[in-house]
Amino acid sequence: MSQNTQDNDSKLTNQALAYRERLNTWAVARLLPDMQRVIVTRFRSRSDAEGHLRLLSQMTPRDRFEVVFDCQRDEAVN
Repeated sequence: MSQNTQDNDSKLTNQALAYRERLNTWAVARLLPDMQRVIVTRFRSRSDAEGHLRLLSQMTPRDRFEVVFDCQRDEAVN
C-alpha cells in the first residue's frame, strides 16, 4: 500500500511542477547574431518582464534584449 501512495505523491508533485512551469510564459531573451536568442529569465506577467527588460537594458546597453511569449515551453510541458 505504501508504494501506491508514493506513486500518487510522485504524480501530484510532477503535475504541480508542470503547472508551475506553465505559469511563467513571458521571458526576457538576449538577442544573439544569426537570429538566435537565449532566454535570460521568465516571468508570470508581461509587465514584470518589461520592467526587467528596462533594467537589463540600462545595466548592459551593448546587449540587445526583448520580451517574448515562450509558447515552446508550453508545448514541451504538455
